[in-house]
Amino acid sequence: MTIMAGMGGPTGTGVGPLLRGWRERRQLSQLQLALRADSSARHLSFVENGRARPSRELVLRLAEQLDVPVRERNALLLAAGYAPHYPETPLDAPSMDALRGGMERLLAAHDPYPTVVVDGSFRVLAANRSLGLLLDGVAPHLLQPPLNAIRVTLHPDGLAPRIVNLREWRRHLLERMEQKLELVRSEPLRRLYEEVRDYPEPSDGPADCPADGSAVGPGAEGSPFALPLRIRHEGRILSFLSTIATFNTPLDVTVSELAMETFLPADAETVRFLQSAVEQ
Repeated sequence: MTIMAGMGGPTGTGVGPLLRGWRERRQLSQLQLALRADSSARHLSFVENGRARPSRELVLRLAEQLDVPVRERNALLLAAGYAPHYPETPLDAPSMDALRGGMERLLAAHDPYPTVVVDGSFRVLAANRSLGLLLDGVAPHLLQPPLNAIRVTLHPDGLAPRIVNLREWRRHLLERMEQKLELVRSEPLRRLYEEVRDYPEPSDGPADCPADGSAVGPGAEGSPFALPLRIRHEGRILSFLSTIATFNTPLDVTVSELAMETFLPADAETVRFLQSAVEQ
């Protein structure tokens, strides 16, 4: 895989080409976008061509209708000559006390299911105690802060040797990173993508792992409904389904990039093991 030329969000000089790039990405005509943003197609055309400077309010309305990520909305404002609208507050700031407290309660409530909070570059910001089940056997140098969830998962000294369906899970994670890079211009994320993409290609999985990696676990009934993470642990294979939660309508760059990922058991054996681990 290689990073596509379009990665990193729409590019160009000035706010006009940037807005045009986002509009084309969302497959909207100038008229459609103008109607949604309470403007006119003629004015929007002038903005995109650099013949008119949009107001601060219009930039924000257009960004909202185009579902532009919060960080990139600030970039649009800067390109138009305005100050950023959305703050980027450090997670350890006193004003984030309520947010941190809420995340800590959610992490604890998800035990015994491994749960982790990551930022926009997949750096681990918080985790519950059950995450240790997945990190068993990971090389110490990968656990040094800042711990990165993607690196720990795909590195040859990390979880990779224990993941039964590594080829499929690797492809899933790379595609997830590519999707983010299509929306945001993030140099740390781009470097991480290039690093993990160049890790050794996984060999074919063992006989008990289907080629498509879709089975939800030994003895699973019915058709598979999501790609599991199947990982060896203490002589057994644990099977997890990944769910991701984000904040609705974030008004801060930091908050907009937070994601809480929970690994739910995908079969009865994994449920029994997690429950027994809590009781010990």
